[in-house]
Amino acid sequence: MVGVSDFLLELRCEEIPARMQAGARRDLEKLFRQQIKDAGVETEAITIWSTPRRLALVAKNLPLATEAVREETKGPATSAPDQALEGFMRKVGLTRDQLEVREIKGKETWFAVVEKPGRSVAEVLAEAIPAIIRAFPWPKSMRWGESSSSTESLRWVRPLSGIVAILGDDLVECEIEGVRSAYATMGHRFHHPGAITIGGANDYAEKLRACHVIVDHEERQDLIRARATEATQAAGLELVEDEGLVVENAGLTEWPVPLLGRFDEEYLEVPPEVIQLTARVNQKYFVCEQGGKLANAFVCTANIEAADGGEAIVAGNRKVLAARLSDARFFWEQDRKKTLQEHAKGLERITFHEKLGTVAQRVDRIATVASDRLPEAIGWPEAKARKMQPLLRQAAQIAKADLVTEMVGEFPELQGVMGAYYAEGYGNEISEAIRDHYKPAGLNDDLPSGEVGTLLAVADKADALFGFFARGLKPTGSKDPFALRRAGLGVIRLIVENNIRLPLRRLFGAIDRERLYDADGVDYENPTEEIVEFIIDRLKVQQREAGVRHDLIDAVFALGGEDDLVRLLARVHALQAFIGTEDGTNLLAGYKRAANILKKENFEGGQAEVSLSYTPETEEKALMDALAIAGPEAAAAVEAENFAAAMSALASLRAPIDAFFENVTVNDPDEDKRAARLALLDRFRTAVHNVADFSEIEG
Repeated sequence: MVGVSDFLLELRCEEIPARMQAGARRDLEKLFRQQIKDAGVETEAITIWSTPRRLALVAKNLPLATEAVREETKGPATSAPDQALEGFMRKVGLTRDQLEVREIKGKETWFAVVEKPGRSVAEVLAEAIPAIIRAFPWPKSMRWGESSSSTESLRWVRPLSGIVAILGDDLVECEIEGVRSAYATMGHRFHHPGAITIGGANDYAEKLRACHVIVDHEERQDLIRARATEATQAAGLELVEDEGLVVENAGLTEWPVPLLGRFDEEYLEVPPEVIQLTARVNQKYFVCEQGGKLANAFVCTANIEAADGGEAIVAGNRKVLAARLSDARFFWEQDRKKTLQEHAKGLERITFHEKLGTVAQRVDRIATVASDRLPEAIGWPEAKARKMQPLLRQAAQIAKADLVTEMVGEFPELQGVMGAYYAEGYGNEISEAIRDHYKPAGLNDDLPSGEVGTLLAVADKADALFGFFARGLKPTGSKDPFALRRAGLGVIRLIVENNIRLPLRRLFGAIDRERLYDADGVDYENPTEEIVEFIIDRLKVQQREAGVRHDLIDAVFALGGEDDLVRLLARVHALQAFIGTEDGTNLLAGYKRAANILKKENFEGGQAEVSLSYTPETEEKALMDALAIAGPEAAAAVEAENFAAAMSALASLRAPIDAFFENVTVNDPDEDKRAARLALLDRFRTAVHNVADFSEIEG
């Protein structure tokens, strides 16, 4: 293609943290696109790569020059005050004698015409590169060198050491804080520490590869997956997949070499979750399984092709891991010297929140709600409630005891998990409940496996929501420091996916408000209605992702009193299916028309039925008869929670309401007819409202 070239930009520095690299790639592309767009330059594909020591960008087929541009700006009329003309001249940067006068609709008007000649794209890039570097939004950055004492000095994630900027075969000359662009970059820190001369975008990746740098982060990820799997399979093992660890190791290495190592079998007496977390968090190692159980093996990722095949590297990593596992085994042994009930006494020393008391006080609230109030609230038979209450109370009282253990102190991610291990002798139901009561932690997380864990999880999340809302600590904007949105979503999933008939107002009415008051002695207002609205908003977000329209949730919720999430969603799903039919679409149109007429006439709903002093039109009588049947049918079907039947009853109103509007004049000059017909439309609206508030439905 004539007149275009590929552009290469590399920004080189010391180690870029792996966790920042994905964001840095996005930011580099965004800033580059914005800079060249503002200069009038178009580009085709842009490729962004990262390694621990560099960010690289390749833009395909950049033009070598921008096109000349003629910009015309309309100003004020020549008869306008001088102040208006002066403001216009300041805006366009021209003097009075540089303006033109044109006649627009018979009025003479000032115009500014600016001819912008084409520019070399190399010049555009030379200006853009320093601007991109200065504007880069690193989550954390630093200043360095003699100029670092000034707040105006350059900030970068680590000291910027090199810039490669080549358009086609030509160097794009630029400079920032003493770092000048060049053709030279650096290879692998150990395999090829010297400079490499780059010819351009076309040979960049391959020249670096020859010097032991794989610049494409996705290629490094693929290599780690493949070679780690090969190494484990060769030893008769299975790699425990961990995509986050793949990405992190790719961000820590430029020439990744996965190596298999072994640790002493005696450490396998420690729970597997502890071993995996120790290896993953502290050392960035993968773990392995054999026959479905954790094996005494790990995979580390070296950043060098060692002459001895990696034996020394594996030996060093084995020693480090052994030290970590030794610590973990010590914590495991120490924690098991006490029962969970003994550990639970330490919760009195931990403040949950300054406005919500200690964790021990919170545990008391959760135990009361879970054992004494929720069984009745969800309608358990008395015999079942009596049988389950001791289990629920005991599980609640020790569910958070592992928070004071050494192991959870070291690995907070294992809260609940370690409690389940330490719950030896309490039985499977309690052990599983302790493990599960934090679930679900996310949108796709598993739910608790048993009834005890489910009720404990509901009580835990409801207490947090009620307490923080009562103290005015609800989420604002993007800020949610106490993860209340996650708690709200957890309540939704626990209720809906377990088909629990627990209306939200009944749930939050079950919260132990007296004990919450005792937590700090400060009175508060009941936040139940605010929490219900908050959870319904979370429900809309969740259901939108499942393909359910948010306005249909509003249409059901707006009727008031519908806070049983299971029933509400069944109603919404039936409504969505109905609205998608021809009958539903036309009935909605008829409803909107009726509602608009009633609103325009300020007709108050719920008026007594009007006695007719005239003979109704055929279509008017047909609508009356249809409402006499469909209204009670729809109401009865809703009461019986047969929402499909309720929609079917509404569907029978479609033809009569269409015919009514086609042939009957509502605003008849005769006041009796007019009043009767408005009342009939109100009956129609009321019948529809038995199912949903159609005024909330879009369309």
